[in-house]
Amino acid sequence: MRETAYAKINLALHVRRRRDDGYHDLETVFAFVDAGDELTARAAERDSLRVMGEFGSALDNPFGNIVAKALASLPHGPGWAVTLEKTLPVAAGLGGGSADAGAIFRMVEAQFGLPDNWREKAAKLGADVPACVESRACIGRGTGTELEQVSNDLAGSPVLLVNPRVPLATGPVFQGWDGKDRGPLEGDNVREMTLDGRNDLEPSALSLVPQIADVLAALRSTGAWVTRMSGSGATCFALYDSPDQRDGARAAMAPGWWTLAGVLR
Repeated sequence: MRETAYAKINLALHVRRRRDDGYHDLETVFAFVDAGDELTARAAERDSLRVMGEFGSALDNPFGNIVAKALASLPHGPGWAVTLEKTLPVAAGLGGGSADAGAIFRMVEAQFGLPDNWREKAAKLGADVPACVESRACIGRGTGTELEQVSNDLAGSPVLLVNPRVPLATGPVFQGWDGKDRGPLEGDNVREMTLDGRNDLEPSALSLVPQIADVLAALRSTGAWVTRMSGSGATCFALYDSPDQRDGARAAMAPGWWTLAGVLR
């Protein structure tokens, strides 16, 4: 069995309020790139997880990994031997771990089907996991687990992801949010919501990782029709009218930065 854990980006991320439980109510437009980590699995006597790839060393506890937790939460026979090729940077605003868990859910679905309460199981693993299971554009509300379908007129759009290779934990970024509600998502489709949207976590993330400003400035000079930070950072994205524009922009990025060129699913 083989499955891609599609990189998640937030085309817009509006933080509305800080809740009494410490979490935040938000409105976000989830979108997914046609590339990401790669997972393979084969039937085995017991579950096992092997992590490899460029960013595999960043996951120092495979058995505490969200992939292992996802596998343990679902019926899948005696066991699976899973290999995770970690090509997405860790703590990067791309939902990497959530995408990996989502890929496990899809693999189990293909072999055994999913239980009726799979959304609840996914949400317990992380706020982005339910969206990552389906890996298609949607609106997330609440903590991000309340999903709504949306007309996806950006499917197939060329996209470039850029990360300065600086990990950024989600918690401190949310803690640095200034607490101001700047209003809800607006628009009838993904393009309108993206153009009218924003990422309310950018200022907090910039204060923690100033290199994000360099990435955004570099992307804004490439002719993209929108440039924004994804999630809690530090990865930023740019959307283009053509693959040639995207590829030219990728070639212009600073040496040493991580990049991924693809299209939106």
